[in-house]
Amino acid sequence: MAIAAPKPPLVRTLLTLGRVSNLPTVWTNVLAGTVLAGGGWQDWRMPIVLAAMSLFYVGGMYLNDYFDRAIDAVERPSRPIPSAQISASAVAGIGLALLAVGIVLMASIGLAAALVGSALAAVIVAYDLFHKGNPVAPIVMGLCRALVYGGAAAAVVGHVPGAVVVAALALLAYVAGITYAARQEAVDSEGGLWPLLILAAPMVLALPALRQGPTAIAMYLALIGASAYAVYLLWTRPFPGAVPHAVGCLIAGISLVDAALLAGTGAIAPAAAAGAGFALTLLLQRVIAGT
Repeated sequence: MAIAAPKPPLVRTLLTLGRVSNLPTVWTNVLAGTVLAGGGWQDWRMPIVLAAMSLFYVGGMYLNDYFDRAIDAVERPSRPIPSAQISASAVAGIGLALLAVGIVLMASIGLAAALVGSALAAVIVAYDLFHKGNPVAPIVMGLCRALVYGGAAAAVVGHVPGAVVVAALALLAYVAGITYAARQEAVDSEGGLWPLLILAAPMVLALPALRQGPTAIAMYLALIGASAYAVYLLWTRPFPGAVPHAVGCLIAGISLVDAALLAGTGAIAPAAAAGAGFALTLLLQRVIAGT
């Protein structure tokens, strides 16, 4: 007679649904968007933006599990919904509520922030609804992260400067590369991995970091090293679970993208803080899976 495995505590289920181990990468996105726009990390609006973007991220993760529940029942039956740790309706309700509160928080800052926040919520829902089998889904996911830059900038300076737009496009490319990588468990050839070249976009934009001193150079080289290691894992599959491990490393590397882009502008202290987000994300991924 089979014995059902005990359900994990509700708090752990909620944290797993939200993939909260990756939240430091959202926080460093906010830091980068703020500083690149010419704002200061001490700005009174920063905590509001950090809270709003965290809610957008976690809410998006909840809705992702809700809309993927039928596929997860076949491919990932241990996920919280198919394993009956929580009801699908509760997950959908929490996810939508988190997005709504995020919009309200952004609206409390001003019109520009409200508009970008609303756009981000809409793109998150669109991605969650239509990403399966959609060839442009990696770009849409990248747009979600790009809008975090835009939202932070709009909140602290009232608009999105051109420098932030350019940096956001580089971040979009990197995150699109991650999303593509996450789909590659069945790919094992050079031809299947060539789209990962877009991971290099922020490295090109951040080249001025090499002229900004030792800390800036360290942040830049850390981004290259982490990305190269992840691609190596995707290429060689040297151990079971290499692909999820690579994807987790690339997700944590979002903070290194922020660090390198900041370092390229000479913002060394914020760059170092963003670099710490990489280590924190990897540490948290040991507790709560990031993928």
